[in-house]
Order: sequence, then C-alpha cells, then structure tokens
Amino acid sequence: MNTQLIIDYLSALNLNNDREWYHANKDSYKTANAEFENFLRTLMLEIGKFDGSILHNDPKDLTFKIVRDTRFSHDKSPYNPAFRAHISSKGKLPVPVGYYLMIKPGDQSFLGGGLFADMFKDATTMIRDYIARNGEEWEKIIHEPEFEKYFVVKGTALKNVPAGYEKEHPQAEYLKFKSWYLEYPVKDEELKDAESFLAKAAELFRIMKPFNDYLNKALVNFQMPTR
Repeated sequence: MNTQLIIDYLSALNLNNDREWYHANKDSYKTANAEFENFLRTLMLEIGKFDGSILHNDPKDLTFKIVRDTRFSHDKSPYNPAFRAHISSKGKLPVPVGYYLMIKPGDQSFLGGGLFADMFKDATTMIRDYIARNGEEWEKIIHEPEFEKYFVVKGTALKNVPAGYEKEHPQAEYLKFKSWYLEYPVKDEELKDAESFLAKAAELFRIMKPFNDYLNKALVNFQMPTR
C-alpha cells in the first residue's frame, strides 16, 4: 500500500483543480484510486475481525466520486481533492451507519462513524425515540473510557428539546440532535506510514462499533426514501 502516492495526487489536484489538468493526469488518478481501493480492501479485512457484516462488499462500491456538484455551490471548483468511503453492511448508503474514511491532504483527513445525514426525518425520530427509551445504554457507550479517549458525539442540533420529549430527560441534550456522529482527525504525517495508519484506523473503528451498533438498533426498520 502506497498512501504517499494518494497524498501526492490529491495535493496536486488541490493545486490544479480544473478539468484540463484532471484529464491530462487521468492515469495518475487511476493509479491513486487503485491504491485507495487496495487500502480499503486491507482495512476491511481488519474490520472483519470484529464486524463480519461488511466483508461481502467490493471496495469499488464503497467510494464516492471526486467530481463535485457545483450547481448550488458558491465554490465552482469541479473536483473535491479527497478520497472517501463508507463501509457498512449495506455498502455506502448512510443507513445502516458504518465506518467512514476521508483522505484529504492539508490535515483535513478523518475517520468517522454514526449518522452524518440529518435530512432523514424518520431516522432522526427513530434515534431520538431509542435514546429516550434506552438512555442508560447510551450513557454507558459514550462514557466508556476507551471511547472518551478518542471521541465526542457531534451533530447538528436544535436549540431546545423537540416537542414530544421530556425537557428534563437525562439525555435531553442528545434529544436535541438531528444527527449523531463521530470524527477522529488524522494529520498528513500519520497517513504516510500506511501500515501504522491501517492499524490505527482499524482500532478506532473497533472502539466506535458499539456506538454504531446502538444507532443501527434504533434504525432497524428505517427505509431509505425513494426518489
């Protein structure tokens, strides 16, 4: 695995974020992308040691395009200089939640988990209801010392506890959330040693698994909206 090759390509794309450069360096993209998929394949084998539900996936099906949709964005640069993937039992769909990886030079890389998308109102309601009923289990997971060493639960949130929930509920602050996710930042220097980064990523994903499992129990009957 050559993570330096990935970093070099994405750094160059960041400096030359235009279609002409991209197409002139398409072979470099293919080489870097192949390295990323190779890294994912190896990472999945490590994750599979504690979560076998993800092993049936093909790494190619877990990645996101680097081409940006600029129609509604002030930033008109055509490419996102990052390689991203979401690994779960159902591939890269946001639900069920799984393990998220973004490699983006400039110390913008991170490992993530949980529900990032807050546009699914049904999912938000299901998780709020589950936390309201299973608060002790939630507290046990997020205050596990190993978990607290690396993670703090993040998410977009309302100012007040939404209607239908007790304002004085022990988990009131988390009932305000519309999404519940984890992020562990990764510096460029950490990416250069592929073996070390692989081991770190697998270990952090192992630690976050109970958090993902909790959310997935809440989301067991969730249906993705149809377009």
